[in-house]
Amino acid sequence: MKLSRITILATLLLTAPAAAQLQITPPVATPGAVPEKQKPKPPPAAKKEAAPAPKPSASPKPAASPKPALPATVIPAPATDNPNVDLVFGAYQRGQYKTAFDLATARAATGDPKAMTMLGELYSNAMGIRRDYAKALEWYKRAADAGDREAMFALAMMRMSGRGGPVDKGEAVKLMASSAKLGEPKAAYNLALLYLDGQTLPQDVKRSAELLRQAADAGLPEAQYALATFYKEGTGVPKDAERSVRLLQAASLADNVDAEVEYAIAMFNGTGTPKNQPAAVALLRKASRQGSAIAQNRLAWVLINGMGTSTDKVEGFKWHLVAKTSGKGDPELDKQLSDLPAEDRAKAEAAAKKWLGTK
Repeated sequence: MKLSRITILATLLLTAPAAAQLQITPPVATPGAVPEKQKPKPPPAAKKEAAPAPKPSASPKPAASPKPALPATVIPAPATDNPNVDLVFGAYQRGQYKTAFDLATARAATGDPKAMTMLGELYSNAMGIRRDYAKALEWYKRAADAGDREAMFALAMMRMSGRGGPVDKGEAVKLMASSAKLGEPKAAYNLALLYLDGQTLPQDVKRSAELLRQAADAGLPEAQYALATFYKEGTGVPKDAERSVRLLQAASLADNVDAEVEYAIAMFNGTGTPKNQPAAVALLRKASRQGSAIAQNRLAWVLINGMGTSTDKVEGFKWHLVAKTSGKGDPELDKQLSDLPAEDRAKAEAAAKKWLGTK
């Protein structure tokens, strides 16, 4: 049996946890394996597409929306006036936000753009100080005017969402482009999604692929995952299954759960990489424990049917029941569960409840 699913790329990200998330969903691609591939098409707003069941004959079913892929906050890089020690950034990393605020205020008075970005961050996210979007906007703008790429990106996201002032997508795009040009991978990634979406910017999949490559080369897992689907389907780049798998592998090593699922599927089927079903099952286990309903559904199938691993129906049906709570129900597995001996069915149900914390 071959596994398959429909990939959902990550959404456009904002810089503050409290902000309403602006979501832009890229076109659907079909990584993984065998059923007919659904060609990419312009996405409709922020709706998520379906993921097919793992059986070759199954049809697509709705999938849960993925969580935002990047950290919600922008953490400024250490200031450059002393390469050996940065007390502001150190205090921030330790969670001593009031200390970071006091030190950053003193440093900002000397014209340090990194300290200005830190003040914007602290005001934006209510860290050690009362949240004040207007002041965050002011500090981000001063740092951006001084050439700080993280501040440009943060300011772009505030302009895009209307935090601290009116929405200004035109300025947001300019700031994002400037930040990306200076090497900020999150800016390149988000700009790529805007080119892919075709609403704020004219749709340009080749430009989107270029920006994703820039962010992927900088080590951003979300960009590696997105670019992998581009190579899988030939979206803005030539099809290249092996390169797609290498990118999935890189993103999965950084604990990107969607990439883990896709990489597991590729290894299970031997698509673009040598077939390695035991390793695929191990990765499905990891993604299942991280909460991926798609991985849980696929893991259920391989455990119940003993594919690439020993048969364990109790464990398999546990994951089937867990996946159902996230909308990944499967009528065929429901039928097989009803045929399971009552004692084993009770064990599977108890294990699922224990995992879900409802026991």
